[in-house]
Amino acid sequence: MSRVFNFSAGPAALPEPVLRQCAAEMLDWHGSGMSVMEMSHRGPQFIAIAQEAEALLRELLAVPANYKVLFMQGGAIGENAIVPMNLLRGKTRIDFVDTGAWSQKSLQEAGKYGEAHVAASSAATGYDRVPPRADWQLDPDAAYVHICANETIGGVEYFFDPDVGAVPLVADMSSNLLSRPVDVSKYGLIYGGAQKNIGPSGLTIVIVRDDLIGQALPCTPSAFDYKTVADAESMYNTPPTWAIYVAGLVFRWIKDRGGLQAMEAHNRAKAAVLYDYLDATDFYRSPVQRDCRSLMNVPFHLKDKALDAAFLKGAEARGLVQLKGHRVVGGMRASIYNAMPIEGVHALVDWMQAFEREHR
Repeated sequence: MSRVFNFSAGPAALPEPVLRQCAAEMLDWHGSGMSVMEMSHRGPQFIAIAQEAEALLRELLAVPANYKVLFMQGGAIGENAIVPMNLLRGKTRIDFVDTGAWSQKSLQEAGKYGEAHVAASSAATGYDRVPPRADWQLDPDAAYVHICANETIGGVEYFFDPDVGAVPLVADMSSNLLSRPVDVSKYGLIYGGAQKNIGPSGLTIVIVRDDLIGQALPCTPSAFDYKTVADAESMYNTPPTWAIYVAGLVFRWIKDRGGLQAMEAHNRAKAAVLYDYLDATDFYRSPVQRDCRSLMNVPFHLKDKALDAAFLKGAEARGLVQLKGHRVVGGMRASIYNAMPIEGVHALVDWMQAFEREHR
């Protein structure tokens, strides 16, 4: 059976060369006589795998020396609790910029540990944009400012690093980390689940500045205390070994393709193909303001939602799968992460054009 074009928002498509290498090494990793899934996380083989993965990630993102890279578990939803437990550090208030469903989840969870204050929101316009920085009402004594750098459901993405002064900036980058370069030094902490651009589900990446490690709330489980995890080099408890191995292969794949500058060019080209068509027709509609449109997740609606089921059925018959929009917003959503080839986006647009001709 030939592979489909998988537009899933996550777990998402992985690069085919990575999958092939995983298959080739499944039973015997580099002559060890065992699979990575069978290795001790404290053995020399896996320690080497984890160290290489971290080194590659640091290289790709140019992570400064005063930041720790942590391999954790629990996903972004877990970090919604883990971040405030670690970063409140004697303060009580957290500022949030609300740009959609994932921002909402973050601030609701953080509200269990401190005062979650909405400093800015685009709810009034249907979460179709990032609120202008000038409109943010920030507290200079807040523990941190939290943003969701890319709203996977709503398709809104930040294309700037917000200046929030001396208060640490925290970003959920689950769905756009490694899609383009980012200046890590502008952030106190970056976190994200791996299952979009990095690897399989189960791994969570945390990049945190050294001065923010320590002073976790007394209720913080040891496995979620950044200092404990950092001191143990992400080996305090058994990490998601297979997911770390696959992530390392993805990091190598990105590097071999030219790094994050090349990946950004690839992603912008793909997004342009789809957005250009959406802007050229009234049969489909993009709900996001143009300057905030995500390069990773492209939601769109048919003019007549009664045609949604027929559109999805025809797409699947053509090997274009996982295009149904999230239940919160409906419609369609094409997630076009790093591993999606531009041929997949062209195939989608070809189907959209054919469907429009048939039903206009």
